[in-house]
Amino acid sequence: MLKKRIIPALLLKDGRMVKGKNFSQFRDVGNPVTAARVYNAQKADELVFLDICPTRESRQVVCHIIEEAACECFMPLTVGGGISSCEDIKDFLDIGADKVAINSAAVRNPELIREGAEMFGDQCIVVSVDYKTRSDGTRRVYIDSGKTEVDLDPWEHIQRCTALGAGEIMLTSIDHEGMMQGYDMDFIAMVSGMIDVPLIANGGAGRLEDFKQVLAETRASAVAASSIFHFTDQSPIKTRFFLSNNGVNVRV
Repeated sequence: MLKKRIIPALLLKDGRMVKGKNFSQFRDVGNPVTAARVYNAQKADELVFLDICPTRESRQVVCHIIEEAACECFMPLTVGGGISSCEDIKDFLDIGADKVAINSAAVRNPELIREGAEMFGDQCIVVSVDYKTRSDGTRRVYIDSGKTEVDLDPWEHIQRCTALGAGEIMLTSIDHEGMMQGYDMDFIAMVSGMIDVPLIANGGAGRLEDFKQVLAETRASAVAASSIFHFTDQSPIKTRFFLSNNGVNVRV
């Protein structure tokens, strides 16, 4: 049985690491390369870097961050933000990223998923799916770092992305993101039970018990989190010991 993974998520803006709530109210929380070093020492399984305001200028800064992190971290690195072509994918893989996270382009140009999987291998292609839940219980996909609502159900979107060759799905509830009140358990359980590729549950962890709930009660392969590691005394290594002591199959 594959071991469950613990993945700190680092949101980048203008070369700095930021964190907010519900994809807004961002504040500076430090240097991303320094954070990567710390997470490496704390035995994180992977790191995800997401450029939330991608521009041509920020791309150069993010590339420099990934190059530095790749030299110092002995874990897989995923990078996302503004990836819209196979050339973008190649650029990041060439400088040390192991995977890329495709978000907006997976909606605007879903064939990029197939092209990327065929050219680089589906293990490199993570599709990041951000969504909100409406008052009537229906869900809609959001792109452009949560700024643009799309008339698309996230489950339908996930089905299409996996059919096109996505090797992994990272699922983020914008309503839960940064609130530290737990994950969107119902949707995570449904999606993870119905797809054949790994699912990363992201958005909402505030206690170590939140990680346990996701990994013990759903088929999610990994948990991603930011706020709990930025704003509490919890860390990936503490998370690992807690999960292991509570029967979750993690690397020790």
